[in-house]
Amino acid sequence: MRLAMNMGRKQRISDAFGAAAARYDDHAGPQRLAAALVADLAQRQKPGGVERILEVGCGTGFLTRDIQARWPGAELMATDLSPEMLARASAGGLVAGTFLTMDGELPSFEGEWFDLILSSLTFQWFDDLAGALRRLAELLRPGGSLIFSTMGRGSFARWRAAHEACGLAAGVPDYPDLRDLRSILAPFEDAFAFDEDYALPCGGAKGLIAHLKGIGAVVPSEGRKPLAPKDLRRAMAAFEAQGGDDGYQVLYGRITRANSA
Repeated sequence: MRLAMNMGRKQRISDAFGAAAARYDDHAGPQRLAAALVADLAQRQKPGGVERILEVGCGTGFLTRDIQARWPGAELMATDLSPEMLARASAGGLVAGTFLTMDGELPSFEGEWFDLILSSLTFQWFDDLAGALRRLAELLRPGGSLIFSTMGRGSFARWRAAHEACGLAAGVPDYPDLRDLRSILAPFEDAFAFDEDYALPCGGAKGLIAHLKGIGAVVPSEGRKPLAPKDLRRAMAAFEAQGGDDGYQVLYGRITRANSA
C-alpha cells in the first residue's frame, strides 16, 4: 500500500512539473543560482578526468547546459521524472547527451559507472533521502563525487509562519535542516554539507503562489489537503502583513568515493 501510494505521488509530481515545463524558466531565479553553485562545486572537486556524468532531475536544463560547457568531452546522462522537462532540456541541440525518464530515487543503473553524479533542487521530492543517497553513491567510480542541492527547512519560512499564525498548516513539504542532512551524510567516509539563503521577492501572496505554480511545486506533503478558500485567504492576508516576500534555504552536499588502493 505504501509503495502504491508513493508511486501515485511521484506521478502527481511528474504531472505537475510537466504542466509547468513551458513556463518554468520564467519563475526559476533561485533554481538558476543553485544549479550554478552545484556546477562550481563539481568543477572544483573534479576539474578533469571526468568520463561519465549522471544528472538527476535535469528539469529544463540549467545545470545540464553548464555540465556540457565544463566537461564537453564527458558522456552525459540527464534524467528527470517528467518527460516534458526532459523534452525542454534536450530541445534545440544545445546539449549532447542521453536523456532518460527516471526516478532518481530508484536509479536505473548498477555498478560503478559515474565520475560525477550531480543534482540541483530535486532530492526534496524523494521519499527516502538517506536510502537514495546510498544507492546513488554506489554508482560512483573510485574517486567520483555526488554533489547536490536540496531544499532546506528555512525555505518559505514566512509562508509557513503565516499559516501557523492562523492555526493552519502550509502544504509546503517538511524539508530537512542542515543538521538533519549532516546526520544523513555522517556514515559516508568523505562527505560534507553547508547551506545558502536566497531571497524570493514575491510582492504578496499571489506572487508566491504564482512562483510555486510556475515551477511546478504544487504537490503537497503526503496526507495534507488543500485549504478551504476562506482559510487560504486568511493565510494570504497574514503573509502580506509580514511583508509579502519570502526566501529559499538551499542545502548543498557532497559525497566522494575513496580511490582504490
